[in-house]
Amino acid sequence: MKKHSKMISSTMHNFPSSMLLLLVILTANLFLPSHSENCSPHDKKALLQIKKEFGNPTKLSSWDPNTDCCKSAWADVGESTWSGVSCDTDALPYRIAYLVLSDLDLPQPVSIPPSLANLPFLFYLSLSGMPNLVGAIPPSITSLTKLGYLYFNNNSITGTIPNTISQIKSLLFLDLSHNKLTGPLPDTLSSLPNLHGITLNNNKLSGSIPESYGLLSDSLSVLSLSRNRLSGNIPASFSKLNLSVVELSHNSLTGDASVLFGSNKNTGKILLASNSLAFDIGKVGLSASLNFLDLRNNKIYGTLPKELTGLKELRNLNVSHNNLCGEIPQGGHLRRFDEYCYAHNKCLCGSPLPACKT
Repeated sequence: MKKHSKMISSTMHNFPSSMLLLLVILTANLFLPSHSENCSPHDKKALLQIKKEFGNPTKLSSWDPNTDCCKSAWADVGESTWSGVSCDTDALPYRIAYLVLSDLDLPQPVSIPPSLANLPFLFYLSLSGMPNLVGAIPPSITSLTKLGYLYFNNNSITGTIPNTISQIKSLLFLDLSHNKLTGPLPDTLSSLPNLHGITLNNNKLSGSIPESYGLLSDSLSVLSLSRNRLSGNIPASFSKLNLSVVELSHNSLTGDASVLFGSNKNTGKILLASNSLAFDIGKVGLSASLNFLDLRNNKIYGTLPKELTGLKELRNLNVSHNNLCGEIPQGGHLRRFDEYCYAHNKCLCGSPLPACKT
């Protein structure tokens, strides 16, 4: 035994001091507890409460309280092993920045989880494709002051769109489409300084389009209000907007829609079908970017502008069921459209319709 001890003592004596120190540190670390989690304890608690408020759906089984909600399966990536969760990794503790949940198998009808308001660093929030997600949009959503993208689409959300959404000044895109929302459009959205898109189609919204929407940010490029119960005129202030996409079809809108057109605009898509709009189509300017124009089932009159033949991006056109007259312009991409696209007008003629009478 003494001989064995002397051997150990001799070995330690001859061991380089630097290596000895490293050995001591490594050995000590074996008995230290593991470092704290990357995920903010506050955010983790909120996520687990959200899971509970959803009724613990099986698709959120990866939300395990014994794991780190910001631990990544890949180095230096903010993606979490918790389904639908991504984290801001700029500083510790990591904060939940993205929450994207779709098609959750909700066991019964539930409301939007109130605990979402306890994720103050959320930048992107999406809850979609959940028929059992019901109830109103909670007022507490306004506490998410860093939110840029809000998607509550393809659910069964009811009630009105709260005016208080305009308190989220960071908001860039709002999508509440395909729900059961009622009441008027909130006129306060025009106060959002950086809004790029509003998508509220396929709801039961009623009333007129607020005049203030013509004062929306210059950055606004998408406005989708189709398939609601909107009425009244399109505000004249819309002449100031330069939208890439405008969708107002399947409402009860009346009057002049020429304010949506303009050769100085960058509009690519105009959908106005199934309203009661009445204006002279021959007097509007056309955007060179126009690729989709659907004006069917209105009261639009005049002659089709010859500028249609020069639109190099035009892929879809339907002006049927209006009060148009005169000869259909020939050439360009107009050659691809059949008689269905021009049918049921007052006195429109020329190929692909019957020839004009001389």
